[in-house]
Amino acid sequence: MNKRLLFLLTIIVGSLLTQNIFSQAGDVKKDTLRKGALNFFIDCRSCDINYIRQEIPYVNYVRDTKEAQVYLLITEQNAGSGGLQYTYKFQGQGIFQGMNDTLTFTSNPDETGPIIREKKTSLMKMGLMRYVAKTPLFDEIKIGHNRELKTEEVTDKWNNWVVELQTSPWFNAEETYRTLNLHNSVEISRITPELKLEIQADQSFNRQRFVEETNDTTYVRSSESIDNLIVKSLGQHWSAGVRFDISTSTWENYKLNTVFMPALEYNLFPYSEATHKQLRFQYSVGTQLSSYYDTTLYNKTRETLYKEGIRVAYQIQEKWGSINMSLYGSHYFHDFSKNNLGINGFVRIRVFKGLSFSVNGGAGYVNNRINLEKGVLSEAERLLRLKQQASKYVAWGGGSLTYVFGSIYNNVVNPRFGQ
Repeated sequence: MNKRLLFLLTIIVGSLLTQNIFSQAGDVKKDTLRKGALNFFIDCRSCDINYIRQEIPYVNYVRDTKEAQVYLLITEQNAGSGGLQYTYKFQGQGIFQGMNDTLTFTSNPDETGPIIREKKTSLMKMGLMRYVAKTPLFDEIKIGHNRELKTEEVTDKWNNWVVELQTSPWFNAEETYRTLNLHNSVEISRITPELKLEIQADQSFNRQRFVEETNDTTYVRSSESIDNLIVKSLGQHWSAGVRFDISTSTWENYKLNTVFMPALEYNLFPYSEATHKQLRFQYSVGTQLSSYYDTTLYNKTRETLYKEGIRVAYQIQEKWGSINMSLYGSHYFHDFSKNNLGINGFVRIRVFKGLSFSVNGGAGYVNNRINLEKGVLSEAERLLRLKQQASKYVAWGGGSLTYVFGSIYNNVVNPRFGQ
């Protein structure tokens, strides 16, 4: 029995050693091939990295920008069609210093995730070719095209108009508690290089019902709004526009609230560079006509107000990280003490190799809620947040610190047991 066990163990160990030897030989060959490959770093928050590694196996994917010979930053912004415009900024480093390029791709709103993923990866392949052509792996690449490709004139029957409809019903039911939430929205837009028009209508409804043996109580909170924006381009740095909003809200005590705010904006950088850097200064001034469900703290049931506001927005995305900050403030002309001031944003920074830090949040001073209902709120109105309450400030935030160490190469894809 012991001899048989020893014999079986000898066979198993020998098999594992043999497999390991051949595996190492294969790895040596693969490593030798990869030694001449391009060191590539992708900075993209919405990419399927595993898919990219499978489709582009002829580069080395490194974890640190300093190890990369090519750094790729992919940013995105909303397009007039309702899709997204992706901007690929290739930056050569080391022996490729000075070899930079920028490519763009715009998705259609009716394209599925897999189709967009394939097109994004195809564009990435094209952008990498000028670098791969200078490596020993150039003879491993084959370039092809669609032989059925035809040239045809495209006519836009919608003339750049885009309509998006959305509905989001949700409910929950228990023996003593039931709730129903409804959210519906309609977005209509027409965006061209010279003119931007956006119309958004939203409707929100929340009903909570508490069922007890001797009591059955229902609480409702609802709001409707139509927000309109028209912007005219005035060159690469200036633009003029107007916001015209109409809303009603039981939460904010507005029976009807109409805001008309013309505005002027200046961007320190050209708008064509908006996906990488922006520093926008916007000034607005206008009027507000309000009527209330209940008498306000200042004994008003309706009033006409005049106000002005300013907003400074800064955004930059580079290989060291990204910053997106916004500073805003406004006040009413009839009483300058009725004002608000705040800041919000997101910061993501690579501190050094393997260590990254990100934080997001905001804070604001609030002293302009002249719409608050007069009197004392009931316990239910406070606890269920049925009506807006007085507050001198608002604040929110969060952050994360990440440190990764180990091999700088990350070429292997293994999706087993993935989420």
